Amino acid sequence: MQAPTAAERNKGPILAVLREYVGSGAHAGPGVLQVLEVGAGAGLHAVHFAQALPQTRWQPSDIDPQALRSITAYTEAMQVPNVLPPILLDVSQGWETWGGTQPATLDLLVSINMMHIAELRCTEPYAVDGQISPQSNVDFDRSLRQRNPAWGLRDTALLQQLAEANGLRLERMVDMPANNKSLIFRKQ
Repeated sequence: MQAPTAAERNKGPILAVLREYVGSGAHAGPGVLQVLEVGAGAGLHAVHFAQALPQTRWQPSDIDPQALRSITAYTEAMQVPNVLPPILLDVSQGWETWGGTQPATLDLLVSINMMHIAELRCTEPYAVDGQISPQSNVDFDRSLRQRNPAWGLRDTALLQQLAEANGLRLERMVDMPANNKSLIFRKQ
């Protein structure tokens, strides 16, 4: 689960990026936007974003049952009506297993701090064109790979290739605090 301090630090900059897409009319149509958050952790981002974006219907998910309990408790305590009950979601499995959520019904899919702790087949700092910087990210990548060889910082060029093979294009890369990046992919 993501540490609350990291969630606190990142929620404002991530919300600023989300607002560009939610508020710009860039979504699939009028009305409520359907958002799936993959790997929602404790639910801190889900609650913050749903409160700030009342025109969304936020579906948090996680593979960890403890995270699902945390999301439920936090959303109930905060009384956020546009956050749905969390669903168990294993992104290494086909979308047919995603708790009834179908990709075609989604306006946004949000994944925060997950790429580097998931196997590539599931695919926040990234390697850009094969280069990892600064040294803190090099050290972070090394520590991730020591804990699990399938983990590590992903190269944005590889993610772009995988996205294109699945009908998405990299629209934008946004620099974020703490040497992180937000990658915005759009259906082609």
